[in-house]
Amino acid sequence: MAFLLCFVMSGALFAQMKPEAKFKKNVHDFGSIKEEVEVAVSSFEFTNIGKSPVIIQRVTASCGCTSPTYTREPVLPGKKGEVKVAYHTTHRPGSFYKNIRVYTNVPDTVYTLSVQGNVIPKKR
Repeated sequence: MAFLLCFVMSGALFAQMKPEAKFKKNVHDFGSIKEEVEVAVSSFEFTNIGKSPVIIQRVTASCGCTSPTYTREPVLPGKKGEVKVAYHTTHRPGSFYKNIRVYTNVPDTVYTLSVQGNVIPKKR
């Protein structure tokens, strides 16, 4: 009985100690951008609103035209981290909508970020 009580109490304590990321935004609209820009970059800032560090384990993009970079060190409770997303415009005229998935140590959670816009082709 005592073991069961300790097990339940430790589970409740662990639930209170979990990390949680809160992104300021999850979509960035570049609007109309010229192909000559070559690379358009947006930053997605988040705050750790949980009780233990947030660790970004990996970030994936829906295609090779989108390159994510991110905070590599653990983000302590109350502190901020970021995911930067670069969209490569060269030879990609027209509208786009790309998803970026952020995998962290937050249980049962994958964060989805998106960039969108319209690339105006170079005058040839």
